[in-house]
Amino acid sequence: MASQKKWKSPVPGTGWSSPVVADGRVWLTTATGGRDVSLRALAFDAESGRELVNVEVFRPRRSGAINPKNSHASPTPIVEGDRVYVHFGAEGTAAPTRSGDIVWTARFSYESQHGNGGSPILYGDLLIFSCDGSDDAFVVALDKPTGKVRWKTGRRTPFDQAYSTPLAIRVGDRDQIVSVGAYRAGAYDPQNGKEIWRISYRDGFSNVPRPVFGHGLVFIATGFQEPSLLAVRADGSGDVTKTHLAWSLDRSAPLTPSPLLVGNELYIVNDVGIATCVDARTGQLHWRQRLNGNFSASPVYAAGRIYFLSEEGVATVLAPGTTFQKLGVNTLDGSTLASIAASGGSFFIRSDSSLYRIAE
Repeated sequence: MASQKKWKSPVPGTGWSSPVVADGRVWLTTATGGRDVSLRALAFDAESGRELVNVEVFRPRRSGAINPKNSHASPTPIVEGDRVYVHFGAEGTAAPTRSGDIVWTARFSYESQHGNGGSPILYGDLLIFSCDGSDDAFVVALDKPTGKVRWKTGRRTPFDQAYSTPLAIRVGDRDQIVSVGAYRAGAYDPQNGKEIWRISYRDGFSNVPRPVFGHGLVFIATGFQEPSLLAVRADGSGDVTKTHLAWSLDRSAPLTPSPLLVGNELYIVNDVGIATCVDARTGQLHWRQRLNGNFSASPVYAAGRIYFLSEEGVATVLAPGTTFQKLGVNTLDGSTLASIAASGGSFFIRSDSSLYRIAE
């Protein structure tokens, strides 16, 4: 990581949504207040770090205990044109403008034990996200202009927690929305929400990592208990559990960070800092090394390098490839669970109290 800090700006409240950079602004969400929580959208000037927007979006219906590693503002926002799509899990989803005016809001009731987690995605004129609670579980697509439900598809039982972000992929001449849930993952038709294929895993709930797609394979982290990473061929239909598993990785699979695909290599870091590189097509191990620290942020590829950011604020820089090559280590103050955003030759990093811009 480049070592020159351009600016450091205080971020009010708490949150672990990752920065999003668009049109000269850096967007985050946060939760301020103690018992009286306010869920807010923030924007900072990318050049100077000056706060430009700070608007309340929701007041939680309840603000009880959540997982100590989570926050009330963990899903990452999406910026498109004049709209900023913000998501706070069961507490609601909204579409503010760049100036902070709320265009629409939507809320879905489900029991999320550890707070909100998964982020939404855009597909055409749809905003799609997963809602996986202990009492109800479904994938839903909202109309981008209005926030109205276009389709909503329930998951099969058993219900349990999951906190993953969907992924839009194209297989042959067909688009799919891949969504990872407790004990099973599925692919859905983005036009109507109908299930295309599904795969089950005996152990696995509270799934956090986002799936990754490449070489015709979807890479799925199965979640807690005995985590595995599955490489699933995405051209199936119906239950593909016994027919479309290309390979699996049972050692050093992640609970929280998402995998990273660069060329033919898949890079993984688990929560206790074991980094692994495998051939994405076959699962063949290239290398496995311990990095210092604990990890929640997903690795990022930028400018020909791979960046692993630990919870302790230490960034380890590696050269991509089939041999382990460390290029450098850099440290920030504060804890860092959000993933790095790279834009315009700069890195934007959120800590527990601040937003940084770092550039050469």
